Amino acid sequence: MAQNPDPNLSVANLAGTARSLDDWTTVFNLAIVMLPPRVEASAFRPVIRRIFATLGDADVRTTIWVPGPASMARKILGDLAEEYLVWCDPDAALATSLGLERLPAFVHLRQDTTLVSCAQGWSPTEWQKLADGIAAQIHWTSPIVAGRGNPPASPGWALSA
Repeated sequence: MAQNPDPNLSVANLAGTARSLDDWTTVFNLAIVMLPPRVEASAFRPVIRRIFATLGDADVRTTIWVPGPASMARKILGDLAEEYLVWCDPDAALATSLGLERLPAFVHLRQDTTLVSCAQGWSPTEWQKLADGIAAQIHWTSPIVAGRGNPPASPGWALSA
């Protein structure tokens, strides 16, 4: 069952800069695409591009989270690793703190780090609802989640897998 994460949890970006989750949300809400540490996760690149192309300029911080080392994140994300804020979390501490059970996931956290909503597994419909909710809250255009190049709908992978 998804829950509020620990605001003091340390999360590091690809460059190794670590800050508490609370520090990362100082100015904006967070929209986090959480990917499994598997090469198959690279299929989500088009989805990330569509979501972040719209929300990237909005009053929400968009980020990608990978439970693994920077090398795994770069392997999955390719050029997206240089375009977007990417968090690496070898211990999957953020997903565990959120109470997630399946990846990929799309998560929306408020500035105070409380969980607004999340979608676990890959359902374009559920991810679209979450994107619409973010857009409504920040008074912004809603991104179109579904599109060409989407992976097939799936329950995803167990977090422990």
